[in-house]
Amino acid sequence: MPAARDSDRTYKLSVLDVSPVASGSTSTEALRNTLDLARLADRLGFTRYWLAEHHNTPLIASSAPEIMIGHVADVTSCIRVGSGGIMLPNHTPLKVAENFRVLEALHPGRVDLGIGRAPGTDPLTALALRRSRQALSAEDFPARLEDLISFLNGHGFDEDHPLRGIRAMPDDVPMPEIWLLGSSDFSALLAAHMGLRFAFAHHIQPEPAIAALRLYHENFRPSHYLKEPQALIGVSVVCAETDERARELALPLQLVLLRFRTGKMGRFPTIEEATNYPYSPEERMVIEHNRARSFVGSPATVRAQLTELAEAGGVREIMITTMTHEHADRRRSYELLAEAFAI
Repeated sequence: MPAARDSDRTYKLSVLDVSPVASGSTSTEALRNTLDLARLADRLGFTRYWLAEHHNTPLIASSAPEIMIGHVADVTSCIRVGSGGIMLPNHTPLKVAENFRVLEALHPGRVDLGIGRAPGTDPLTALALRRSRQALSAEDFPARLEDLISFLNGHGFDEDHPLRGIRAMPDDVPMPEIWLLGSSDFSALLAAHMGLRFAFAHHIQPEPAIAALRLYHENFRPSHYLKEPQALIGVSVVCAETDERARELALPLQLVLLRFRTGKMGRFPTIEEATNYPYSPEERMVIEHNRARSFVGSPATVRAQLTELAEAGGVREIMITTMTHEHADRRRSYELLAEAFAI
């Protein structure tokens, strides 16, 4: 039997939204744009809509995904809605379990709980969130994840566990889908050994993506909640009618990635601001290096690149984060992708 061609394969597309705040705009507008984009993604047939957790940056309005999930679910009807992710070291497992049981009760069968171990912010802000220097370490992350699952899975804790008498309320709703987010081999192996779904953040660390996804599939152990491995890959995409227009729309994103490196964050810049920025030779080298973190081009160009990546990683679901200055351009990017993949 001949190998399947790319055109024969079916891929799921999903959305990761950080609610970017554009230059000249406000956080309120950014959050309302999230609701608008979610309605569009629902109508276009995207599989999931995930909200990120970031703190202390004027670029991103998405600081409380557990709140936005409920709002997004209210304005959509079919798409799954979840966190991409909840940064577990910033929260207690019990409170996360309660939040997501409430969401599952209100929106049954549509809630995803994506969990990460990064702080989603700078060290000082992480300290303000966690209120303890000892809590800044993520070394106890596997134990906290085990506690979270025990609060959610209906089986509870072992008889000798000190938390065995505590139940996350409401306790009469099913467990939401749990995904472990990561950008390293550590997260891939942890998800595999615990029998969890796995989402790799290529847009954060592109280099180890394929190896980590293969590690996950090769080492997966079935669990009570997942019998077969299930993975997706998160990517940064800017799509437009032509390659040239897409590259123009992506200029502000390249400046944002550069600012991430220097810590000098601001609102998401315009094309003009990005074009007129006085780049040093070193900064231009950084921008060139960062090009591997994003997929930019026409629908045909981007589809070819993304399907090649998905095939190499053994996944059939691609989660796309798109940031452009104009909301209309972001909407159009997702429309073009939906058409290109015929979802």
